[in-house]
Formats: sequence, structure tokens, C-alpha cells
Amino acid sequence: MSRGRLQLIHQHLQGTTKSKQEMAGTAGSLLTTHVLNTAQGIPAKGLTITLFRNDAMQGKWIQLSRSVTDEDGRCPGLLRGESLAAGTYQLRFDTGEYWKQINQETFYPYIEIVFTITDPKQKYHVPLLISPFSYTTYRGS
Repeated sequence: MSRGRLQLIHQHLQGTTKSKQEMAGTAGSLLTTHVLNTAQGIPAKGLTITLFRNDAMQGKWIQLSRSVTDEDGRCPGLLRGESLAAGTYQLRFDTGEYWKQINQETFYPYIEIVFTITDPKQKYHVPLLISPFSYTTYRGS
């Protein structure tokens, strides 16, 4: 793996990379994500992400937004001005389509990350590190 790729992954894990939206001062969402293709050491550009909130009363998932990662692997349109509420959410990453776009076979056609927001005033960052045959996620800062 090239030194540049390792440096990008290191910066991401340390939280020292910034998206164009953050540098322009337009980031403000309390829910963010960042997807890195760790097999190639690059951001996962063009990956579709859908955000859902669980409606316990109706017993189903309600789609809140659908967006695509930018050149930095970030998804600036995740919450288009909506505020968070306490509850259970799901991020669905369409990884099968992403890998297909770059001519790579994968074991995971999609990845769903379900998480609970208890304090809607906090910032929630849900990074995803992907390779064709594995993935890792964690609560970032």
C-alpha cells in the first residue's frame, strides 16, 4: 500500500481530514458519515446512502433521505436541514453498486448500520471502512 493511502487512512482515523463542506463552513449536520475504501486506500466516491428512522408506533422504517458520497467519501446531504430526534436510525450503504462501478466483486451487496440516538443535541459521526469482503464501523467524533 502506498504511503499516501496509509496517510489518508491515518488522517481519517485521527479525524484530521476535512470535507469541502467543512472547509467552506457549511457543515452543520448533527449526523455525518464518511466511507473509505480501505482495499485501495481511497475515499469511497459515488456510494449511495439511505437514512431511515424507526417508527416504533407503526413498526416500520421511514426513509428520511437518500444521498451519494462526494469525492472525499462524505455525504453532505444526509440530513437536509432536518433535526434529529431521540430514536433508532439506520444507514444503508449500497456497497454492491459501489463495487460494481469500479469493477470489483464483493460479498456484501449492502451494509446496514443501526444505531440509537439518545441525545439529539450531540453530534453523531458514523464512519464506515469497506473492502470487498469486510467492513468496520464505529462511533466517531
